[in-house]
Amino acid sequence: MLMIQAYTSKSSNDIEQYRYKVVQKLDEVEIRAYESAVFSSVKMSKATYDETASGGFRILAGYIFGGNETGEKIAMTSPVVMEMGDSMKMSFMVPSDKEVNALPKPNDPRVYQEKKDSTLMAAIAFGGWASDEKIQEHIEALKSTLAKHHIAYEGPFSYLGYNPPYQLVNRRNEVVVKVIYP
Repeated sequence: MLMIQAYTSKSSNDIEQYRYKVVQKLDEVEIRAYESAVFSSVKMSKATYDETASGGFRILAGYIFGGNETGEKIAMTSPVVMEMGDSMKMSFMVPSDKEVNALPKPNDPRVYQEKKDSTLMAAIAFGGWASDEKIQEHIEALKSTLAKHHIAYEGPFSYLGYNPPYQLVNRRNEVVVKVIYP
């Protein structure tokens, strides 16, 4: 079992991740400069992690595993992004070698492509399994640290999940929000 978990941890680290550079550390928070990237996204009517995580994942996984007009498989990337708000938006980053206008049309009309410009984000990490309670706890901790350091932010907050569901140990989760520097 230990060898299987070591393999899954390594394989999680081998997939392409959303690129950023840490520009500042504030207590347990990192201020990061994220590169621009393209995402495949789906909006969900529910507003909590627990209500939407598996449904949103299934819809997007269907698209990247061939549920598109050409049947093309698109590589999985990390992290899975869940934008929190009155509703929820789940997104998978598109591999950087793919252009937005060259992506196959999704079979599911709820899936759409969007390009996110480079941006500064504040991030706070936590381990274990994510839940609405843990995410909210880390949103509050992130707000507190940003207030302590007089850094303005604009929502919504997003949850980032880096590990496949079969990885049981060394799980990486984060809560991020866009920061505004004068």
